[in-house]
Order: sequence, then structure tokens, then C-alpha cells
Amino acid sequence: MSKGNINVSVENIFPLIKKFLYSDHEIFLRELISNGTDATTKLKHLISIGEAKTELGDAKIEISIDKDAKTLTIKDQGLGMTADEVEKYINQIAFSGAEEFLEKYKDDKNDTGVIGHFGLGFYSAFMVAGQVEIITKSFKDEPAAHWTCDGSPEYTLVEHDKTDRGTEIILHIADDSLEFLEESKIAGLLNKYNRFNQVPIKFGTKTETLPLPEGAAEDAKPETIEVDNIINNTDPAWTKAPADLNDEDYTNFYRELYPMQFEESLFHIHLNVDYPFNLTGILFFPKLSQNLDMQKDKIQLYQNQVFVTDNVEGIVPDFLQMLKGVIDSPDIPLNVSRSYLQADGAVKKISGYITKKVADKLTSLFKNNREDFEQKWNDIKVIIEYGMLSEDKFFDKAKKFALYPTVNDTFFTFDELVEKTKDAQTDKDGNHIILYAANKNAQHSYIQEAKTKGYEVLLLDSPIVSHLMQKLETTGDTKVQFVRVDSDHVDNLIKKDDTVISKLSEEEKEKLKPIIEGAVPTQTYTVQLEAMDSNASPFLITVPEFMRRMKEMQASGGGGMMGMGNLPEMYNLVVNTNSELISDILTADEDKQKQLISQAFDLAKLSQNLLHGEELTNFIKRSYELIK
Repeated sequence: MSKGNINVSVENIFPLIKKFLYSDHEIFLRELISNGTDATTKLKHLISIGEAKTELGDAKIEISIDKDAKTLTIKDQGLGMTADEVEKYINQIAFSGAEEFLEKYKDDKNDTGVIGHFGLGFYSAFMVAGQVEIITKSFKDEPAAHWTCDGSPEYTLVEHDKTDRGTEIILHIADDSLEFLEESKIAGLLNKYNRFNQVPIKFGTKTETLPLPEGAAEDAKPETIEVDNIINNTDPAWTKAPADLNDEDYTNFYRELYPMQFEESLFHIHLNVDYPFNLTGILFFPKLSQNLDMQKDKIQLYQNQVFVTDNVEGIVPDFLQMLKGVIDSPDIPLNVSRSYLQADGAVKKISGYITKKVADKLTSLFKNNREDFEQKWNDIKVIIEYGMLSEDKFFDKAKKFALYPTVNDTFFTFDELVEKTKDAQTDKDGNHIILYAANKNAQHSYIQEAKTKGYEVLLLDSPIVSHLMQKLETTGDTKVQFVRVDSDHVDNLIKKDDTVISKLSEEEKEKLKPIIEGAVPTQTYTVQLEAMDSNASPFLITVPEFMRRMKEMQASGGGGMMGMGNLPEMYNLVVNTNSELISDILTADEDKQKQLISQAFDLAKLSQNLLHGEELTNFIKRSYELIK
């Protein structure tokens, strides 16, 4: 028997570990299972190279609870340890500068890098246990060892009569952690951290019914047996080569990852790289809503099939965090910290690789089956538009496959749009004027007006498309300008060969304008006289393009617009000088003029959803009077 003190530089290290990592105390199980997994996989390797003269057998890790004894046991069938190895690996903790480190990070409750960075995986057991025992038998021909520690620097190490190879870690659960003696709690942790563990994990038993033998009597009852309850899949899809998987395999894996997700994914991207870093994984594109506040944390990060986190900020580009799936890399520490991710060069390379892989996959889907890509566009456009805004390299690739749908449900790429508008929709300086609507129903009359003139109108309704339009306008050699279909720029900007001639003389126009200005609030509305088709509306309300974009940017907090106060409401009232109603206004008496202008003006406001409250009530009342 030997006795001694564990070699640490801080005597009260165990209380510090427990206190410092208390918010993450459940990871003790992950750490101990990871140790057992390492012991098993290392033994398998030693056997394969002939250094271990033993059989691996049906090696597994077993988790068991004894509520009466208040113990939780983690047992493996790995390479085990000799007494000397226990001294080396358990008693000699490399923890110099612990006090300084803990003092520096004592307020950072979210950084869980302490254990992983300082080799304290085993000692996380003391976060939930008042006493820990290790009973271990090495694959070498040496006696088993029994180590015991009560959470102080003192320990005992004696021989043990254990004969089977491997290690048992027995946790005597502390009174403040009795929840870890509940089967449901342990089952939840195993499902969270270890459901894809490389080594089978047994947690209890389950009953299986054997099939009846051929020729059994009709009243024969099938036999039931108790078998090990293995809770994990040791061979998940991402560990296999893409060539060995089919679409059904990917669908089944998606369901395995997200059993409560009722919709299937749209498509998947299989990641597989071994240089200059190791990374495997599968990412799925889910159907997305227009809401940018959708839940992230859908991608799970693993290290050698052990769950690390579902907060992949820093590893996966921000715009791809709305995807689902798995990333597995041994180059990322098991206890990853946010500061580590921000500083590590390999992580930045991983992020760049994922961006490139996603862009390549989308390019392939677009080229190989454009029709299918178009059908899926509305479900993936938010991710792609977000990526084009936030990642320049992705923007360059996505510019070739990003789609811009029209109000007629056709789709163009950016280059196709430029080609489409090069003759009919350019201004005097050669800029391509690309018309779009943000709401097909609300802007219906403006869309119809533009279509009668032969203009192509896009339907761009995602929440961030206005920012993307600005980037497209300022990036590259092609000069384009996106103009909303209800903007004052539409007819003024587009170079027209068939200018509509006004039926009103210049003298009549000069007479008309002050009449209308006297009947509308000119502090909000700027009156513009324009010759349009005689069948077009007599009054149209448009929003100055510049002011509309300024307000959109302010609403989204972009463009440095925050803190400028609310921008004023400004509109254009476009008067169609070729409308019969306008001619009637010119010849009517003053009272009739006001009535006609008020009615036409309210109708224009109603079409833009600008008529509310008392104004709407008066309009309805006036309309009934006109009917009578």
C-alpha cells in the first residue's frame, strides 16, 4: 500500500474546480466516457500493431447507477493502468499557475476551456462526487490497482483483486448532485454528448422478443430475453465516404439527428478533408422562413464523435449557422472556448473551407438541375443573400447562381438581368434600371403599369434584399440601379423612345398644379405632373427611392443611420395629365374640384395603405354620398 499527496501547486484545487466549472458540471460524464473511449481505441491500435498480446473482444463502456450506495460507475474494457501509470497519469496534475488562471477568468462563466486545456478531464468527476475510486487492471501482466480520493490532495493506492482488463471509475455522488443518480438524467446526458460515440455504450438492459421457430404451434408464445441496451450509433453517416451513401442514408441520418423535425431537408453537403486540417461532417439545408430571427444552434460540433457544442460561432460562417447538421474535427479541443476559436488559425481555415464547399455545392446544383434549384429558391434565398452580404468570396461565387424571381414566376441570374435590360431598361448614362416589387399584392397597380410598358419587374421580398441591391449596385464593372416599381424614378430614369405626349397645354399645366397643391398636404407630398397612358390612374403615390432606402437602412440599423432620429414621411403625388378625371378637375367649379381631388387622392392613398383613421372614415362616407 502507498499513500501520498497528489502533486498540485494549489492545495484547494478540487473546490476551485467544482466552483469554477459549476455551470458546466454535467460535462464530467462526457469527460470520463471520453477517457474510456481513448483507452479502448488505443488498445485496439496496440493489438493491430502487435504490441498488445490480447483480444479486444466485444469491448464496450458500461454506465451503471446504484441508488442505495449513491454511486455512478463508468466501466471500460480498454488498456487499463498499472499502479505506476496511475501515479503518473492521475497523481501528477500539470496545473502550474492555476491560481493566476482562475483569477483571470473567474468572471467568464461561458468559457469552459479550463478542463481541456489543463488536462483535468478526469478531475471533472469531483464536480459531482465527494469521493472517487479507480479500479484498474492493465492489459500488461501486472496486478490491478485501486486508487481512492475524497476530493482533498490526499489519496490511497493499493492492489486490487480485479482480474478483467479495463478501468472502473466509481463516483460517490455528493449530496448536492443527487440528480446524477436518476436514470433519466444520465440517459439525457448520454444522448446529448455520446450518442455517436466510437465505442458502444451500455446503459442498462432491454427486453427483446425472439422470432418463433418454423413449425411452432399456433398457441406458442415467443421467447423474450434481456440484452444490453446500447444507446449509441458508433458508425454515423459522416464517418463514411460519400460514395458509400445514397440519398436514403442521408435522409435517415437527418431524421436521426432531428427526430422532432417533420420536414425533410432540401439537400445536403458532405464535408471530407484531411489537409491542411482534419474535418468531416454533413450539412443540411432546411426549409427556411423569411424571418431572420430564426433559431440558430442547429449545427452540432463533435470531436472524434464526441459532442462538444451546438454553438459553432467562429467555426461556421455566420450566414451558414442557419443550416443543420454535424461537423467533426479532431483539430478542435474537446472543451472549446470562444477565445480559442477567435485566435486559432486552423479554425479560420475550417470556416473558409466550409464556405467554399457550400458555394461549390450550390453551383453544382444550379448547373445540373436549374429547374429544381428554382423551385427551392424561396426556401434557401435568405441564407444565400445573407452570405453574399457578409462574405466577399462567397459573393463572387454566388453572383453566378443567385436568382432573382419576377412577378411572373420566372427567374434570372444577375448576368441574365443585365442582358435582359440592356436595351429596354437603361438610362441616358447606360445604367441598367432593374425594376422590382417588394409586395406583389400591395404594389399590384404599379406592377401592371410597368408591365404594360414592357418592363420586367422582379419580386424581391426577403428582409435583407435592399442591402444586397446596394452591394450589387456598387460592386463590379456593370452599372445597375435597382428601382422599386412604385418609385418616382421609374419613368424619369428609363430612356424611352416613345415619349407619351401630354393632352394638356403648358398653360393648363401651370393652372392645374396650384389647384392640386392647394388640396393636398404639400409638406408630405410633392406634386408632379406627368403624361401617362390615358387609362392609367389619375393619381399615383410614389416613394422617392433615395428616401425609401434611407428609411429601410435606418429600420435595419445599417449604413450608419442609427441615432439620426426618425426620417420624415415623404411621397410624390404623380398626376396623370392625360386622365379624363384631370381634365374634369380643370373645368369644374371650386367645390367640385376639391371633391374630385379629395376622392382621387384618397383612392391613391388607399392603394398604398396610407389611408387610416378619420381619413378612412371620411373617405367611406364621401364614397357613399357619391353613389347616392
